[in-house]
Amino acid sequence: MEPQEQYREYQRLEDFEEDSPPGEEDLLVHVPEAVKDSWHHIKNLDNFFTKIYHFHQKDGFACMVLSDFFELVQFLFVVTFTTFLFRCVEYDVLFANKPVNHTHSGVGPDRNKVTLTDAILPAQLCARRIQESSWIIFLLVMAAIFWLYRLVKMFCNLLSYWEIRKFYVRALKIPSDELCNFSWQEVQARLISLQKEQPMCVHKKELTELDIYHRILRFKNYMVAMVNKSLLPVCFRLPLVGEVTFLSQGLKYNLELLFFWGPGSLFQNKWSLQPKYKRPGQRLELAQELSRTILLLGLANLFLCPFILVWQILYAFFSYTEVIKREPGSLGARRWSLYGRLYLRHFNELTHELQTRLSRGYKPATKYMNSFASPLLAIAAKNLGFFAGSLLAVLIALTVYDEDVLTVQHILTAITVLGVLVTVARSFIPDEHMVWCPEQLLQCVLAHIHYMPDHWQGHAHKLETRDELAQLFQYKAVFILEELLSPIITPFILIFSLRHKSLEIIDFFRNFSVEVVGVGDICSFAQMDIRKHGNPQWMSEGQTQASVYQQAENGKTELSLMHFAITNPQWHPPLESSVFIGHVKEKVHQDAANAPPAQQILCDAPICSSILSNESGTAPDNLLASVLVHPVLTASGLPTRDRRFVQPTTTASAAASVLASLSASQISGRPHGMHSNASLYNSDRTVLQQSFMSPSDSQIQSISRSSLLASEFASAEMSLHAIYMHEVHQHQGSSQRPLGMWQAADMSPHQRQPAGSRSGYRGLHLGGWEEEQEMEERTPLQAASSGHSTSSSASS
Repeated sequence: MEPQEQYREYQRLEDFEEDSPPGEEDLLVHVPEAVKDSWHHIKNLDNFFTKIYHFHQKDGFACMVLSDFFELVQFLFVVTFTTFLFRCVEYDVLFANKPVNHTHSGVGPDRNKVTLTDAILPAQLCARRIQESSWIIFLLVMAAIFWLYRLVKMFCNLLSYWEIRKFYVRALKIPSDELCNFSWQEVQARLISLQKEQPMCVHKKELTELDIYHRILRFKNYMVAMVNKSLLPVCFRLPLVGEVTFLSQGLKYNLELLFFWGPGSLFQNKWSLQPKYKRPGQRLELAQELSRTILLLGLANLFLCPFILVWQILYAFFSYTEVIKREPGSLGARRWSLYGRLYLRHFNELTHELQTRLSRGYKPATKYMNSFASPLLAIAAKNLGFFAGSLLAVLIALTVYDEDVLTVQHILTAITVLGVLVTVARSFIPDEHMVWCPEQLLQCVLAHIHYMPDHWQGHAHKLETRDELAQLFQYKAVFILEELLSPIITPFILIFSLRHKSLEIIDFFRNFSVEVVGVGDICSFAQMDIRKHGNPQWMSEGQTQASVYQQAENGKTELSLMHFAITNPQWHPPLESSVFIGHVKEKVHQDAANAPPAQQILCDAPICSSILSNESGTAPDNLLASVLVHPVLTASGLPTRDRRFVQPTTTASAAASVLASLSASQISGRPHGMHSNASLYNSDRTVLQQSFMSPSDSQIQSISRSSLLASEFASAEMSLHAIYMHEVHQHQGSSQRPLGMWQAADMSPHQRQPAGSRSGYRGLHLGGWEEEQEMEERTPLQAASSGHSTSSSASS
């Protein structure tokens, strides 16, 4: 603990007035009349850039206003409808426990059939029953206060949205009806250009892409870093259950309230850490103060627990009951957990970029998880489905024969329950046509999510690996259960787990915060500085001075740097980052020299896609499939497509060969404004075009489709880098494995090489309501269209 305590003090990259937060104080600046407007020298650029980003991602002014309006309407509906159900319905009449007689104008027999209006109490009686309950009156008053607060906030947001709309139209020259045609990279480029003409930040003449990302993701980068360093208490070991993780939306909200923007938080404003947390002399006193704050926050959560719990139950009931009745199998679908989104997120990765990447990995991850089947469960499910289906068939047949069967008491309930049982049983029956190929499926997952623990590699067939991935890729039923239990569990995590980490949290914010001119205090990991936070086992050996405490885990610094450089090709990285990118480029070309030509690897795309059950994949998907499966084909001794036998190839060398042949500048329809040498690798211009599209295909592509294709190939390039860097990392850890870490597990015993010893393995500390809008069910092309990158690589 002592090395962590004394590791270093809070740093600033450049000196300036201590009482003038960088870029945020009002200064006397000459402003030409032509550009004088409300957005010149903006005091809070964090909020401003965040609003610009959300305005783009949420499709403009009308959509944002309508969304806020219906949130108010939805809250009002839930409160009033719930009150109506509790106090204004006569359930004895509704359930026919109390007889009701009706006459038709005094003529004719009594009508014994109960109507819906018979069960609804008159308005006067309903109001009197509500007034008789002081508990309901109290809850309604609290709900009314909260609703009025949200109403005032909506009107304030309305003015803010209108200001951002004017900024888009007047400053960025983007009309509202054309906003959907602009990617975020294009909006960002106009922001950077506008800074030169109309300075929004006066401490810097020019803005960079990284400056904008730092302001939008200032707090998010801290959260990603804390998860990466296993600082947050989200991993628990329970009796009879084992290792579990818990990070709900409520817990995440409390953590952000505590650290960033709540009363008594560590930040004094949106961009600056409180000065007392920057000095090591008061660390023990500050830790005690933070511990008391956490205790008070936990007690406040405990007091509010009944109210929040009631709301969570009501919201879940109104949201999911109809969906479960219509599609019972939806509870068996999966989603990326809130913890998984933080664990898998790069530093400086915007929300739409993360969602697009995880959306691409949704299908491979689902295939991998579904490839594990329990024989006992399958047998039980088949028999349960048979018996339930037989009863359901008889009831349906009777209903078709005579609809009066539906009037029998509980007959609809029986049909519904039997239908749910049949659907659930089918979900446990494996697909008889599925091929057991766990190693390649997990590699395909890695290609999109970019991170996984070392001990998964070569053990994809084990249940332990599947269970750990399930912590990142959870069932929706588990997600709903976590959110329902969150009001109960969150106070205890705050009081009994987080309080004990107060000193570590204080040290973390002091040791890993730096002050950047024109930006403010940011997490030092977000600088992606290889020298300060690189890991020698991730291709940065000899370039980093970081201790174990300073290193980011799982190659987060190196992979984040590559991702940011590829996503923002016009960004000019610092010297240390440029040296690392150049080193990766050189290493790729060295490995590519000993690998088969990329053209030969890509020619096997159809058979590779078939092995991975990806026959309908796009060109980038087929590219990845070729790289992942080509080593298996060569190791098996099968001839290639041109009927030639080749030497066994590693996944790393196959990825290097294709990476060395990638050239973003040769992709047709490249968006305007990209550098001609924007790719990390420039060589054979015909490899991709000959492999995936005919000349006639490329001629008929529209500009928008070409731009989207460029984004897809940018994603494929990053996926190849992730595969390559993981393979090189594993090779450094076990140098006696020349056949590639993963495919060796699928080879016959006489083809395998000695495994060697593994070094540097770290266990995975795995631990969401939605953090962001769910994207799993969207196709990669749809997800990418919301904010696709304009390039497929970055300049070295």
